[in-house]
Amino acid sequence: MNFGLVMALLGAAIAASAGIGSAMGVAIAGKAGNGVLSEKPELFGKVLVLQAIPGTQGIYGFLVAVLILFKIEFLSLTPISLSATQGFAFLAVGIPIGIVGIFSGIYQGKAAATSIIMTSKDPSLFTRGMTMTALVETYAILALLVSVLMWNGISI
Repeated sequence: MNFGLVMALLGAAIAASAGIGSAMGVAIAGKAGNGVLSEKPELFGKVLVLQAIPGTQGIYGFLVAVLILFKIEFLSLTPISLSATQGFAFLAVGIPIGIVGIFSGIYQGKAAATSIIMTSKDPSLFTRGMTMTALVETYAILALLVSVLMWNGISI
């Protein structure tokens, strides 16, 4: 395996690490959700939606990782050979969504947790809480866009 290919694979791994933020965010929201559901099980549907929202960063990171792997033909029996420059370009592709995904997933989980608590006190505020939680998503989407635009600009 050549150096450029290793760097490209590292880029895919960094992109996929956005799932760390999603896992943490979903867990943070889940803790709040479990507390609420122990007293108000009828709110399960609303709590589930709020808990699931921080999971999107992991999906975005996975998407970028797969885009990288397909472009370098890693899933074929004979991956292509990449120059160091190309490898570093793919490494750079994974960084925006990987790093932003970790932090936005965690902070979105915190926003979701407080929205879950707010919904438990007044279920009519669910959509407001969902809106506040979704605002954090904006930065993950921007990072995804940057990663995809960078990926699109790499020629092999």
